Amino acid sequence: MYSDDYQDEKRLFEILGQINKRPEPFEFYTARELWTDEHISKHMLSFHLDPDINAASRRTAFIDRSAAWITDRFHLGPGVKVADFGCGPGLYVSRLAAVKAEITGIDFSENSLRYSRETASESGLKVNYVNASYLDYDTDERFDLILMIMCDFCALSPAQRQRMLTRFSRFLRPDGAVLLDAYSLKAFDLRKETSAFEKNLMNGFWAQNDYYGFLNVFRYETEKVVLDKYTIVEAAHTRTVYNWLQYFSPDSIAREFTLNGFRIESFYSDVAGGHLDPDGGEFAVVARKDCQI
Repeated sequence: MYSDDYQDEKRLFEILGQINKRPEPFEFYTARELWTDEHISKHMLSFHLDPDINAASRRTAFIDRSAAWITDRFHLGPGVKVADFGCGPGLYVSRLAAVKAEITGIDFSENSLRYSRETASESGLKVNYVNASYLDYDTDERFDLILMIMCDFCALSPAQRQRMLTRFSRFLRPDGAVLLDAYSLKAFDLRKETSAFEKNLMNGFWAQNDYYGFLNVFRYETEKVVLDKYTIVEAAHTRTVYNWLQYFSPDSIAREFTLNGFRIESFYSDVAGGHLDPDGGEFAVVARKDCQI
C-alpha cells in the first residue's frame, strides 16, 4: 500500500497537471465571474474609473474624443435610439445621453450600473439601464445604433458571436448600424505562451482573503485565440477563470458580419474614427443591417 505522504504527493501532481492543462478553444466560459463577484467587480469598477489607464476602459481623453466622433458620425440627437452592450459604469452612455439621444445600457455588473445610474441622475440624464447578460438580453425596442466597445466581441466564442450578430440584426431598425472594436492579428503575434505563480496574484484582485494564484497563457495558432487561464486556490475552495480573446483581421470579421445579415460600411483604427492602421493592435468596424436579406 502507498503511504499517506505518497498519496498526497500523487494528488498534488494531478492537481498541478489540471492547473496547467490546455482546454479546447472556448471550452469553458466564466466571464460572468469578473462582473458579478462582489470583490472582483469592485476592482473592475475601479479599473473602469481610473482616468489614466487602459484596463477595463480607455483613458478619459480618448473616451471624450470617441464619444464626440460617434455623435457626429451617426448623427446622434433627439429621437435617435442607441444601445450600449456592456456599458459598464456608463462612460459612453452618459456622454451620448448628454446630446439627448435615447440610450439603453446593458450590463450584468450591478456595481457598475449602480455607479452609472447615480452619475446619470446627478447630471439629470435620462438613460434606460438593463441589468442582464447581453447574451440573454431581449427586447422589442429597435435601435438606430448598437455599440460594443472595448473589444468585448473578442471575448465571445464563435457560437456566441453568431448569436449576438443575429440579435443585433433583429434589434436594429432598417439600415441601423453596429460599431464595435476588435483586437488585430498584429496583437495576436505579440502574445506569447507563459505561466506564473504568485501568492495573492495581481495584488489581491481575485479574493478578499489570502489565496494562491496560477496564470497560464495558452496560444491557439490556427484559431487566432489566446486564453489567460487563472486558477485561484483559496483555503476553502479552488476556482478557475477563463479569459478568452479572439483576434481578427478586417477580412475575418467582415465574413462573420456578412454571414449574419450585415454589410460592412467602413473600418477605422479605433472607435474614435482614426484611419485604419494595418500595423495597429486593434481596429473598429461599422456595419449596417442589410435590408435586402
